[in-house]
This record gives sequence, structure tokens and C-alpha cells, in this order.
Amino acid sequence: MSEVGEVLAERVFWIDREMLKRYADASGDQNPIHQDEAFAKSVGLPDVIAHGMLTMALVGKYVSDWGGGSRTVKEFSARFVKPVIVPSGEKVDLTVSATVSELVEGCARLTISATSKGVKVLGMAKALVAF
Repeated sequence: MSEVGEVLAERVFWIDREMLKRYADASGDQNPIHQDEAFAKSVGLPDVIAHGMLTMALVGKYVSDWGGGSRTVKEFSARFVKPVIVPSGEKVDLTVSATVSELVEGCARLTISATSKGVKVLGMAKALVAF
């Protein structure tokens, strides 16, 4: 059982353009901001960016892995505050960690941190996980 203030182990997910292509094909989200550098820059982005839902999925995996499976995740939410920028030929980090902020009725409430290259990419990220 967890206790309030417990800091969970950090996990790094590595994202590259190949992952973005695979996610686009699987999800059907072929928006060119996720694959075409020239297009992404033409609309004011610094480079190709990861799909927001890919970012959420990876953070969700962190939460469900910690909880012992998706069935234990009762709530999960966040706000997108910055994109994960994925330059060509690079693998960029999505670094996820969490702290147990509350224990309530057989569940742990987590406050989650998600960054890429040291920049916060999700805000108000939290989850409620049964134990």
C-alpha cells in the first residue's frame, strides 16, 4: 500500500518520427503537423509535434503499469500545455513521474508530472488508482 507523499519511480518513454507514423496509421490521425516538418513550421510550430493523445496514452500506460493494469485506473485527466517536439532523426524523451497526493477509499490519488526536454507538456495531470 502506498502512503501520501510517496514519489513513484520515474519512467522515460522515447518518441521518434517512426513512432509518430505508427501512431498516425493506427489512430487514423494523419494531421501533417505530426509528420511533415515543412507543414508544421508553416503553421507556426517549431517542428513536427507528437499527437496529444499519444502523449496521454504513454502517461496512461505509466499510471496503469503502476496500478497493476488498466482496470485499476478509476480517473485520469490532464491538460495539454506544450507539445512534445520531435525533430527528424532524434528520439525525444517523455519523462513521467508521480506523487501520491491522497489516499481515499481504497484508492491512491496521483499528481503526475510529464515533461519533454525538461519542459512541462501536461498540466493538472492526475489519476485515481485503486489498490
